[in-house]
Amino acid sequence: MSDTTDDQLLALARAMIDLDHPVKRDAAAWAAANLGQHDLVEADHQSRFAVDDWRRCAERGIQGLLVPTQHGGQGADLATTLLTLEGLGYGCADNGLTFALASQIMSTQVALVRFATDEQRARWLPGLLDGSRFAALGMTEPNSGSDAFALEATAERLDDGSYRVNGHKSYLTFGPVCDLCIVFASTNPEAGSWGVSAFLVPTDLPGVDVGPLREKMGMRTTPFGDLTFTDVVVPADSLLGREGAGASIFGAILDIERAYVFAPQIGAMERQLDDTIGYAKDREQGGHPIGHYQAVSHRIVAMKERHEQSRLLLYRAAMADATGRGITLAASLAKVAACDAGIASSIDAATVHGAKGYVSEFGVERQLRDAVGGLVYSGSTDVLRNIVARVLGVT
Repeated sequence: MSDTTDDQLLALARAMIDLDHPVKRDAAAWAAANLGQHDLVEADHQSRFAVDDWRRCAERGIQGLLVPTQHGGQGADLATTLLTLEGLGYGCADNGLTFALASQIMSTQVALVRFATDEQRARWLPGLLDGSRFAALGMTEPNSGSDAFALEATAERLDDGSYRVNGHKSYLTFGPVCDLCIVFASTNPEAGSWGVSAFLVPTDLPGVDVGPLREKMGMRTTPFGDLTFTDVVVPADSLLGREGAGASIFGAILDIERAYVFAPQIGAMERQLDDTIGYAKDREQGGHPIGHYQAVSHRIVAMKERHEQSRLLLYRAAMADATGRGITLAASLAKVAACDAGIASSIDAATVHGAKGYVSEFGVERQLRDAVGGLVYSGSTDVLRNIVARVLGVT
């Protein structure tokens, strides 16, 4: 292995074992002091999504963490990026904001850095990094979810080299507010997944219809909606990578997103754990703090166990990534573990808090609503279990 790889692995190992890593704690303190704690703010989605907080994050360089310095980013290593996202999750109770940050950093921006031309990067990255623009990843359609490449969206190549895009993309993070959508569409339907291509499509083009905000159970501050493309003509230089490379581009992005998009949730789980411990120490019943009762203390121990397991799998995936190995197995396990742990620990937290864990006033139930989204974001956990089984040779 190269010296660079050794340095990355050492940094990740230190991050893995240090729950109080200074990068993480600094990010948590900054988030607690500078970011709001939104959930149910106003009915208008533009007000609910904390644009000002998003731009504060941009000013701190968070959106540019993984982007190389030659493209205007921070050029941070993976350990620093994950520690920062984890710290944001701890310090900011707006889980929708921190999820949205991780989603853009780990999906659309990764796609631009890895697969775009210099001209494409120069056009789109500056606005994404300074917080003035938003980007969505357009793969999911109304009739294709787990079968990702059963696409109905098409991109017909015209005589002048441009493409005519038609299709409907659904359940997109940033869909209602995005300036750019990376649209995956079939350029050769007979070729199946080998005929899928990716396009950079500005949403202000004629024929792009931006759907309304979709209300959700949780992550309510993350804008979520649909885009429809009707005879949208994009120039040849809108193609991301080469024609027919869409499946490989999407696969590479999806592994990265699955591995790391839940880093803020790991931080939120730690915050939840600390809050629950504090409540168990302060709340008295029968003349004792409720934490003295085994039924309560064992729930808290289980929360601690789940948090540690999820965190270790997150950094385990990062270490596999740093060595250049395939991360499909590690990414799938990290995502499934974070989702399962988030839901189970949120139920435990609500149970320990009793009535205060159920009513919205105290914010405990919110963590459960937010955690449930993990069942479907970045691939359903059932599908990811199928992937793990296939990698293990079981199916």
